[in-house]
Amino acid sequence: MTGTYSAHVVLTRRQRAGLIAALVIIGVVAVIRPMLVLQTIVAVVTLAYGAAIVFRVVLVYAAGRGDHQVRVSDEDARAVPDEDLPVYTVLVPAYREPSVIGMLMSHLGALEYPRDKLEVILLLEEDDRETIEAAEAALSGDHIRILVVPESQPKTKPKACNAGLEQATGEFVTIYDAEDIPDPLQLRRAVVALRRLGSSYVCLQAELSYFNVDQNRITRWFALEYATWFRSLLPGLVALRMPIPLGGTSNHFRARQLRELGAWDPYNVTEDADLGIRLARSGYRVGVLHSVTLEEANSDFINWIKQRSRWYKGYLMTWLVHLRSPRATIRQLGWRGVLCLNLFVGGTPLAALLNALLWATTLLWFLDQPSIMEQIFIPPFYYVGLFCLIFGNATVIYLNVLSVRTMDRPDLLGTALLSPVYWAMMSLAGAKAAWQLVVKPSYWEKTTHGLHLQEAAK
Repeated sequence: MTGTYSAHVVLTRRQRAGLIAALVIIGVVAVIRPMLVLQTIVAVVTLAYGAAIVFRVVLVYAAGRGDHQVRVSDEDARAVPDEDLPVYTVLVPAYREPSVIGMLMSHLGALEYPRDKLEVILLLEEDDRETIEAAEAALSGDHIRILVVPESQPKTKPKACNAGLEQATGEFVTIYDAEDIPDPLQLRRAVVALRRLGSSYVCLQAELSYFNVDQNRITRWFALEYATWFRSLLPGLVALRMPIPLGGTSNHFRARQLRELGAWDPYNVTEDADLGIRLARSGYRVGVLHSVTLEEANSDFINWIKQRSRWYKGYLMTWLVHLRSPRATIRQLGWRGVLCLNLFVGGTPLAALLNALLWATTLLWFLDQPSIMEQIFIPPFYYVGLFCLIFGNATVIYLNVLSVRTMDRPDLLGTALLSPVYWAMMSLAGAKAAWQLVVKPSYWEKTTHGLHLQEAAK
């Protein structure tokens, strides 16, 4: 995909010019009135941070006021005769994943969908001979084929998915990652749901969860976060008719409309979130499907930072791309969509990035109480900051405790209460994302899968 919404260039000339002009103005004023600049920055950051917290509370409240997931019972899913089902294309991008290809074949084989209506395309990179050979040895049916993606830049998952979409023959198309374990009835549920909802719905996002929750503390935190995301925040966005930043897997599309939209941006490293915003800008709706795909939660600290910094970098990309033409964005998304774009898409990585700075400021105050802090944090922004410190942190911990309940996992309560340690990890990932956004924006940092297999082998 190229053009207006592409992240090939993260900042346009106009955006660069505006940024430079703003920095010059701030610099000039800082020389003349340094305290005014500090007070203004603190005020803006504090208000934005407080707004992001309130926004999440509103989403959780909205999600709790009804069932905002699309539900299709097992009986209804199986009731559709095989001859009435459409051809369904499953795209599976994989890179350096030879250890999980065998399990992938088993998980795809469990899908309850007629083989003559199922098209599975393994998207493998030309330079990844090891995975190609493992896939060739594991192929388990004529409905599965390998598409070798030619060597080219950028080497990203969305570029591979676009190559697969070009050859896809299905009326519907979805993506699974190599380690995914989808609900066997998920394709049937998606077909029934999209037919019920009508043509205004172009995509359904299935719920993602993890099969290795109990591997270590990081996987437990990750599982609680995903439960909050898919069971509270995304349904809240649905309830408020706001754009849905899609997950990287188990999103089910009408193939024709996906092509008309330009498919995925190969330069955006969180292409799913970007596509969710573009769907909303085009007037299409996205639903959340009550069907679970199990993934592998990252269990290694370094690997987790790599994955999370890529997600945050892509969210920042998406935010900047869709702010290029503010008037058009407001016209197409409306005030609700713009609120979501700023407080959810942009606010998620920015809050993670700012957390460390805000914690350091708070610690400095309690240790030394420097007088300059009193001058910077003027009322009423001091009280807003105090609200964020007490109410904001307590709220996020409460949301994790709420996820403990929705998951029916009381043993994870201790993990929920230790969430501030997880936030520190997020802050590191946010800093790395901001740095990479400047120096190598479209670089796709590979996440290693199969770590649970190494743990099991010990």
